[in-house]
Amino acid sequence: MSLIRVVRMTFRPEEVAAFLENFEAHKILIRNFPGCLHLELWQDENEKNIFFTYSHWESEAALNQYRDSQLFKSVWSFTKTLFSEKPQAWSTKKLQEVGA
Repeated sequence: MSLIRVVRMTFRPEEVAAFLENFEAHKILIRNFPGCLHLELWQDENEKNIFFTYSHWESEAALNQYRDSQLFKSVWSFTKTLFSEKPQAWSTKKLQEVGA
């Protein structure tokens, strides 16, 4: 069963464009990182400076390999300079999917 990672990031409003540009430049590299099965970027409906990444990983070990990589260190070192609040992250697993 894969690991689902959700990261909530709140940016200074004037830094949203810089974040989006950086995400756009790296999203394919992140998605193609070994062990990454899925990647989405979400934006809060009302607070336009709040974003979430939603990703699926083969395992916690695969996520940790990404977090130890030069790619992550490069992306995160830039991203964290744009925050207005401390980011929050959750590692989860799907228990159920309910159909119609």
